[in-house]
Amino acid sequence: MKHKRFTSVDAVVEALNPSYPILCVHPDRLARSAQAFIRGFPGRVLYAVKCNPHPVVLQALWAAGIRHFDTASLNEIAQVKEMLPDAECYFNHPVKGRAAIEAADKIYGLDTWVVDSVDELDKIEEEVGRQPDVIQVRLQTAPGYAAFDLSLKFGASRAEAVALLRDVVRRGYQPALSFHVGSQCRTPEAYSLAIAEAGLVAAEAGVGLRYLNVGGGFPAHYRGTQIAPHDVFFAAIRDAVRPLGLPATCEVLCEPGRALVVEGCTLLVQVHLRKGASLYVNDGIYGSLSELNVSRLTPPVRLIRARNVPMSRNFAPFRIFGPTCDSLDVLPEPFVLPDDVTDGDWIEIGQVGAYSNALASHFNGFYCDTVVEIVA
Repeated sequence: MKHKRFTSVDAVVEALNPSYPILCVHPDRLARSAQAFIRGFPGRVLYAVKCNPHPVVLQALWAAGIRHFDTASLNEIAQVKEMLPDAECYFNHPVKGRAAIEAADKIYGLDTWVVDSVDELDKIEEEVGRQPDVIQVRLQTAPGYAAFDLSLKFGASRAEAVALLRDVVRRGYQPALSFHVGSQCRTPEAYSLAIAEAGLVAAEAGVGLRYLNVGGGFPAHYRGTQIAPHDVFFAAIRDAVRPLGLPATCEVLCEPGRALVVEGCTLLVQVHLRKGASLYVNDGIYGSLSELNVSRLTPPVRLIRARNVPMSRNFAPFRIFGPTCDSLDVLPEPFVLPDDVTDGDWIEIGQVGAYSNALASHFNGFYCDTVVEIVA
């Protein structure tokens, strides 16, 4: 699938004069993030497809060297395997329908699964059979370290995980452990604590792990946030794994989503009306800006004006309304822009490669369906 290519977002404005929102994919930025993980993480890197499944994004990550994909549904598996036949997919959702398990096994040949309950393990055995597949037992993690706590929904307690690991081995599968410290985790200590807990669980169960999957959650920079470089997280993971005495055959996995793709896309929107300190733009919380509504993360923004018309050097905060008729379609945090912003100007919104187009709806007939590549 080919998309129009431009040398810059400003060139998009000049060429298209768009009154519709445009997702701008930056393959060079995606490649930079992918290479940083491949070089720095002490193990295997799986891209979490849910974060941004757009074909241009998947192709860019593949071109950059990503070969493994964290897939949570049969549709995600099908998309990756049909687009990238040599990719390796892992069914890392702790709750799966029987038909999805059967299809993932029989059609796409998956052999790595996640469970956090004996009932899910029963389903896999009944649908897949007793094969030397890898079963990852998902462990609960401590709350309070991330913007979104994922252990509220998934994860076994220490006692449950010990019993499940032993059951996995008894049934003839290869045992593994996984966890997820939560999305947008700002402290490396969360990984260190979870890895130490995983080590205790494996030791108590008396099993040798095939994988230790430390999940995703690696944070991204947004306006007003302070986070450590990813290398600090990688070092913390490496240091926490070392004393566990894992088998030589045990591989450490990670499932980054946000950290891999957040910088790889920007969103170009147009101002359709200004009312005082309020701007009405053509994308919003029912579209590509959904996550901003619940996370209170603030992306960097830049005003673009056509035909090199000068803009004010003074800045002011503006309330941002989306295009739908719903009064809830408003961002919780203002954009700080030149104070003469007006109808017809464009705003480039950065850091929207993660949970943007993946979450967008078609509510009220508004949808960002134009994608371009920015290739300098």
